[in-house]
Amino acid sequence: MTQATGALGIAPPDFTERRSVRLVARALFLLTKPRIIELLLVTTLPTMLLAQRGLPGIGLIAVTLLGGALAAGSANTLNCYLDRDIDAIMKRTSRRPLVANGGPAAVKPGEALASGILLGAAATVLLGLLANWLSAILADGAILFYVFVYTMGLKRRTASNIVIGGAAGCFPVLVGWAAVTGTVTWPAILLFAVIFFWTPPHFWALAMKFKDDYASAGVPMLPVVATAASVARKILVYSYIMVAVTLALAPYAGLTYGISAAVLGGWFLVEAHRLRARVGAGEAAAPMRLFHLSIAYLTLLFAVIAITALLPRG
Repeated sequence: MTQATGALGIAPPDFTERRSVRLVARALFLLTKPRIIELLLVTTLPTMLLAQRGLPGIGLIAVTLLGGALAAGSANTLNCYLDRDIDAIMKRTSRRPLVANGGPAAVKPGEALASGILLGAAATVLLGLLANWLSAILADGAILFYVFVYTMGLKRRTASNIVIGGAAGCFPVLVGWAAVTGTVTWPAILLFAVIFFWTPPHFWALAMKFKDDYASAGVPMLPVVATAASVARKILVYSYIMVAVTLALAPYAGLTYGISAAVLGGWFLVEAHRLRARVGAGEAAAPMRLFHLSIAYLTLLFAVIAITALLPRG
């Protein structure tokens, strides 16, 4: 069909949105939240090294990391699909590809849903056939927990959403351990607990910064429904529990790890105390200091796990 022409015989501009394959692919990639996936993989590889007490086969590492990335991408994409209404309200998430912001969205909801399901299926098949089915089941458990328990069940209903729902982010260590050993034993459970107790201080610090965003979207994150003093106190409590759990791993991971975990834990606790002190003094909380430190802390802690796992056992 030819385009109609104006009085001067000049075709008017075509305002129909023409989406290229490249544009859609990029949008679908961004829905996977690649920066979060990076952090999940940072915990998976050291866990595999600790489980092996050395370097597992490169093929197994590649399969597990790729399968884990696909599973995390699936969960994150489905989360974006389900939360697209509140993502449009919150400034922090208003640029996500499913959010139109007055114009055509970069990707359609149906495309995002299909992509999330396909990524999960690919993760299951890859891990199941090339690693083992326990790791595949655990990866599926992470997806289902994040989508149904956290996103659909808890996020919009309770201030305990991130405490319980954050468990989804702990599954990658179980996947890594199971891929190497075919089982889940107590060191893997301790690593799960480390991330479980790390998540509330990490996320509550971010939520303190963006509490107005969450309030406008009707999401009852703890900083929205509790005072800053209460949030800072709970961050401190969870931080102490997290450090205690990291030290409980020392008998298995070794003395070098234990010393390093104590030093890193002290660093984390100092900043958590500073946050509480600033709030108590009525100063600006500056919670993003703890948020960024928490990422560095977890990265360094698991780097130590990786290094000590490769050291000769004496």
